[in-house]
Amino acid sequence: MLLKACKSTGYILIALVTAAVLTRFIYVWSTVYGPQAITSFCKENILTVEKVTSQPKELPKETPETPPKETPKETPKEPWHVGDLLMPEGLKYPQPRALIGRRDVSAVTPWNSPLVWEGTFDPLVIDAVYKKMEPRVAILVLAVGKYTRFLKRFLETAEEYFFVGYHVTYYVLTDHEDEVPKIKLAARRQITTIKIPGANRWQEVVLSKMKWATVYIDQQIRNETDYLFMMDVDSVFYARFGAESLSRLTATLHRGYYMSTDRDGFPYERRRASQAFIPAGEGDYYYTAAVWGGYIEDMYKLVRYCFEKSEIDTKNNIEAAWQEESHLNKYFLYNKPTKVLSPEYLWSDYDQVPDNIKVVRISQVVKNYAEVRPNV
Repeated sequence: MLLKACKSTGYILIALVTAAVLTRFIYVWSTVYGPQAITSFCKENILTVEKVTSQPKELPKETPETPPKETPKETPKEPWHVGDLLMPEGLKYPQPRALIGRRDVSAVTPWNSPLVWEGTFDPLVIDAVYKKMEPRVAILVLAVGKYTRFLKRFLETAEEYFFVGYHVTYYVLTDHEDEVPKIKLAARRQITTIKIPGANRWQEVVLSKMKWATVYIDQQIRNETDYLFMMDVDSVFYARFGAESLSRLTATLHRGYYMSTDRDGFPYERRRASQAFIPAGEGDYYYTAAVWGGYIEDMYKLVRYCFEKSEIDTKNNIEAAWQEESHLNKYFLYNKPTKVLSPEYLWSDYDQVPDNIKVVRISQVVKNYAEVRPNV
């Protein structure tokens, strides 16, 4: 109690001394400057106090702190695209002529896309330009059931003729991984085996091509390649198949319908109930589903479209006339291919070669369908 009393007395003394000093200060100020100085001093300071208490004081602007570092977001990979068509200096090749070339075939479609035949391109020039861009090219094939027997010759001949000197990956989708042959591959070329289930009907096999392509392009292939071809494994390469085929979407003319067949004679799906329906009076060409390709993102859109449309057909208890080929032709009719390959790029060992086919680049082999197809 005594301690508290002492403290209180000390506070009182301090207050009295302060008041005495202030009083003396006011007296001196008024003596020197006059009474009006006191009034002015008090007025200015009272207004200042009122101003400070009535309005929040503006905080000084601080130097902005360095924002916290964010985890860098992975930039999505853009699809590979054709760059500048740069020609190396000093390359010697025949002079191109505007009025000399193939006169027995058309080299352009009605929508002004190239239609590729032997004699419409120079392989030396094509490779000189495209190899500098280093595109990663791939083939996807299904080898299901007894069709694995065709793999060895397909891969060996592809090594001899398909995009020689380029980075190539063969994606083999199979239900018999142990039957995928080990063959000698050139530099920057590889085989990737992907396990898929088998099927009881050959129609299910060809329809599943779009399904599995959709799944594995999305999960894996789009990160490993720039350009993808879909091909039938029961085929053999006989001549060059190269960069002249590159475009966003490349279709191939079916050998059976390219010469004189009227569009209403094409084997399109004609039943309205199917998602692949094409009405009479419409159509450009009839394309094969055994060879076609494109940039990976454009291919993904195409195979996903065909897969989803075939799934709708299945729910409606209908199967397109020529399975995935029917849906492919529907897509290409309304989404024009940016390049069309002549039947040089898929012939058949069953058929005689006509004069307008100067070279057979790839051909389907003769086989016993009853032996290799599960439901024939």
